[in-house]
Amino acid sequence: MTDAHRREWAFVLAATARVAGDLDVAEECVQDAYLSALDAWTRDGVPRKPGAWLTATAKRKALDILRRDKVFRAKMPMLVEPVEAAPDEPEEESVPDDRLRLIFTCCHPALAREAQVALTLRLVCGVGTGDIAHAFLVSETTMAARVTRAKKKITAARIPYRVPEAAELPERLDAVLSVVHLLYTTGHTAPSGADLVRNDLVDRAVHLARTLRALMPDEPEVRGLLALLLLTDARRATRTDADGRLLTIEEQDRSRWDADLVAEGRDVVLGAFRTGRVGRYALQAAIASLHALAPSYADTDWRQILGLYDELLRTWPSPVVALNRTVALSFVDGPRAALAEIRDLRRDGRLADYHYLPAVEADLLRRDGRPDGAAAAYREALDLVDNDAEREYLNRRLIEVTPPARP
Repeated sequence: MTDAHRREWAFVLAATARVAGDLDVAEECVQDAYLSALDAWTRDGVPRKPGAWLTATAKRKALDILRRDKVFRAKMPMLVEPVEAAPDEPEEESVPDDRLRLIFTCCHPALAREAQVALTLRLVCGVGTGDIAHAFLVSETTMAARVTRAKKKITAARIPYRVPEAAELPERLDAVLSVVHLLYTTGHTAPSGADLVRNDLVDRAVHLARTLRALMPDEPEVRGLLALLLLTDARRATRTDADGRLLTIEEQDRSRWDADLVAEGRDVVLGAFRTGRVGRYALQAAIASLHALAPSYADTDWRQILGLYDELLRTWPSPVVALNRTVALSFVDGPRAALAEIRDLRRDGRLADYHYLPAVEADLLRRDGRPDGAAAAYREALDLVDNDAEREYLNRRLIEVTPPARP
């Protein structure tokens, strides 16, 4: 059931929303369908196509609600039969993919930007509230309140479930790109749990990025996002060893990186740069390209990467970008120059609960020959991390810089 929830939630919700015409109703029906599955599958066994079973059950529940609720049908009279017929008329759809269609629908400009992204990740992509909070650098309680407020605003403002027309897509694109990017990063390094990677989220995000590219091929940031995901995903098989232990990019076997994805990603990012309208995703993709094309970690062009980070900070001022920049700076001007930037980020405060801040600081202190400071920073990172693979890695590093106890 857990596997079915992870893999099928987005498909089932998207299909049900097309029938219900209301996200709250669709979510309720999908939840009821999963509850029905617990009983039916325990009794009869898991069906050959669990997603189809869940979708049929949820849509049937939505149709029952629509038939019972005459007021709802009076307000939205054309939802049931025409929507059911829509798959047979793909030429009339502005967005061809069910999940992507629902993402564009949820990214409604009447909602605040963060609310759009958070609500979509929670409802459409099935990402947990805690994991979304981690992505936004806020507490789980704060994020839960934001999602609740967004849902209430949809109801209070009577924002209808309506797939946007083609002319409306560009104004929603930036939020949609954020959703796909955060979906990928949540899968690339899971904020919590035993595994480093959630393959279901990674695969879903890459598929959505490819679909976006097919839908809007001339948008440079669509190209940039796809390139970033391809170049990053090329390393997926090498990010852990046979025992599931995290391997840094320095430790990975580059001969096992997916050469086809690297080549495709490089071509896509070059196409984005040729447009002359370079945004944050294309800049991140260019950084990923330099890492992917370097023959070894020692041969990485850190100076060019630092220049790209400088441009990225101007385009997208973000404390996370500033933290990532310190790594490049340390290989150009030395770890002490980077540690000065870390002190500024600590004073800023926005990364106070972000475990990568003390983790990066610990590595810089280790390289600067200060094992005691490094050990303290590794312990701080361990107090903040929730992913088991990352915790094991930090523990290994802590042991390396901790002198053995005297007998």
